[in-house]
Amino acid sequence: MSKKLCGTNYPLSICFIVVNEFCERFSYYGMKALLTLYFVTYLKWDKDLSTAIYHAFSSLCYFTPILGALIADSWLGKFKTIIYLSIVYVIGHVVKSVGAIPTVGNTDVHIALSMVGLILIAIGTGGIKPCVAAFGGDQFDEEHVSERQKFFSIFYMSINAGSLLSTLITPVLRGDVQCFGGDCYALAFGVPAALMIVALVVFIAGSSLYKRNPPQGNILLQVCKCIGFAIKNRWRNSKQEPKRKHWLDWAEEKYSKRLIQEIKMVLRVLILYIPLPMFWALFDQQGSRWTLQATRMNMAFGDSFNIKPDQMQMLNALLILLFVPIFDLIIYPLVGLCKIKITPLRKMATGMIFAALAFVAATLVEINVVKTVVDPAPAGKCLLQVVNLVQGDISVKIPNNEIFPDTFAYLQDPPKYEMLELETSRTDLNIEVSFSGSKVVCQETFEEQKAHSLIIYKVDTLLQCMVVEDNIQKNTDGKPFVRFFSTLQEAMNITIGEVNFYAPPGYRMSSNDTVDRREYPSVPCDLQSEDCPDLNLGLLDFGASYTFILMKESGKIVAEKMEDVKANSVHIAWQVPQYVLLTAGEVMFSITGLEFSYSQAPSNMKSVLQAGWLLTVAFGNVIVLIVAEGAGLEQWKEFVLFAGLLLGVCIIFSIMSIFYKYVDPEGMDKINLEDSKEEDETDEKKISMKLNKSAKSTRM
Repeated sequence: MSKKLCGTNYPLSICFIVVNEFCERFSYYGMKALLTLYFVTYLKWDKDLSTAIYHAFSSLCYFTPILGALIADSWLGKFKTIIYLSIVYVIGHVVKSVGAIPTVGNTDVHIALSMVGLILIAIGTGGIKPCVAAFGGDQFDEEHVSERQKFFSIFYMSINAGSLLSTLITPVLRGDVQCFGGDCYALAFGVPAALMIVALVVFIAGSSLYKRNPPQGNILLQVCKCIGFAIKNRWRNSKQEPKRKHWLDWAEEKYSKRLIQEIKMVLRVLILYIPLPMFWALFDQQGSRWTLQATRMNMAFGDSFNIKPDQMQMLNALLILLFVPIFDLIIYPLVGLCKIKITPLRKMATGMIFAALAFVAATLVEINVVKTVVDPAPAGKCLLQVVNLVQGDISVKIPNNEIFPDTFAYLQDPPKYEMLELETSRTDLNIEVSFSGSKVVCQETFEEQKAHSLIIYKVDTLLQCMVVEDNIQKNTDGKPFVRFFSTLQEAMNITIGEVNFYAPPGYRMSSNDTVDRREYPSVPCDLQSEDCPDLNLGLLDFGASYTFILMKESGKIVAEKMEDVKANSVHIAWQVPQYVLLTAGEVMFSITGLEFSYSQAPSNMKSVLQAGWLLTVAFGNVIVLIVAEGAGLEQWKEFVLFAGLLLGVCIIFSIMSIFYKYVDPEGMDKINLEDSKEEDETDEKKISMKLNKSAKSTRM
């Protein structure tokens, strides 16, 4: 008899299982929250490839549960499957963490280690997914049904608690801890690896307390064999024998009527699953497209707190914990009072609509976000802006390119980049600059698909030109870019936070680097020949790129600010509505879908429907992978596409649900009981016929 927890009917062993699940989910979601930014910033992949690999990994995590279920049911049992695949899981995390150490090999080594690590993690997390919850349910005695139901609620809470904490903590470890000269991905991946080791150790520690059911054969495999036999038998004999009511009836020669009846029930539900991947295609973009959207938004909450773009994913777990009781205790009863019949399939269709509305909200946010983004120039063109350091208005003319009709004021912050046509990929152009009646022609080189600043300054009485390449890409973690152009005759060192800049003398540009977003009213600087007063740089805001012109005004050194790329003007709080809508959709779609699948399946077929449900998630991620790599749309158009597709799928699903007849679980048990009686009677008749035949042959 298993040990009980504090005099209750709860087995002591479930404590180890719940803690194991919390640590495992912390490990998985903590690692996954960082993946997209890791691909973009560390592996230097573009956004589309990063999104595709992220969803390929997510898809693999939901294909491998079938492998785990086969191993557990047909070979090792749940306990050993969890142990062995958790070891694979840990190895994957360790390999992934090592791949995030910059000093370990080159970029190819980092990519190889990262991909091997992710594959091992997918095998581990997917393989144990169908085993852990079921193993926890096995610990209860048959008569303790209510305790088992409460266990699953606690189990679900541990999943969301692990997800919530990990998506808060691991982005902080990534961004706030610096190692190897940048964001500390090695530490941020290492902590989830450590939590997975803890999960494994805790699970093993409870070994002596577990109730272990031996593997009893895989029902999924049996279902596949029955379906295969029915198809093959129908193909062979359909011309010779009379037609049967259902194509599965062709399996009656080998399989019991009860099994065939149960498979028919399951197939009716699986057909309803066909449209469902589109919901998951939208839902799982929280960690990819929505995270990338967050990097181009203002992440400041007050003067002292900045949220990380990958931390916004924690909203989903937090809102789930809030919404589940709200929907169950308030919303559904209120809708019921309005005499609206609430069925599971209606809930799921409504959940799809909410998810589509979430992407409509994401589209509106994206349209405003891109207003601060500078689009790169296409082939055959480049971007150009003018910075006037001459004390007076100037005009700039480029042959065959009338892109600057207006004059430029002294220290005018360039309003925007203009598109400049180029004849070749690298073109020399003559630039005519006019100032106070005098003209000068400068010859400068421009490269296609790049952004340039044309800086006009004066040395003594002569106008001079200089073209520098600009960075127009917003930083993926939102930090602003800063550089210094010095008009001084002496080199200067400037320290912003923990970042040091060297500004070379004589009209030259410093290197470009990122700094923390905040106000900088007093930045220390250093000159050899004289005291350097602290510089007032003002607010360096999220997503901006700044060029500071160092010069002397009235005998004092000052830094004049030029904003090459505008700061992120849309606050990240505008993402909250899309998270609220999507989570509301998840509560109505996902939780209801699981309950529906459970209630509509025979008792021994629930694992088959669980596998089918997980496959809808896998195929949903495949859809995103295809669209991200193949569509090539602007982001807001891609969001509209997904919203439209889901609404279309919702209509199809709603029509399909009209023709679905719900099965009463109690009635299902009666059907199974009657079928088993019929089979017993048939077997008895067969036996008596054989006895009669043998008796006749004996008489003869």
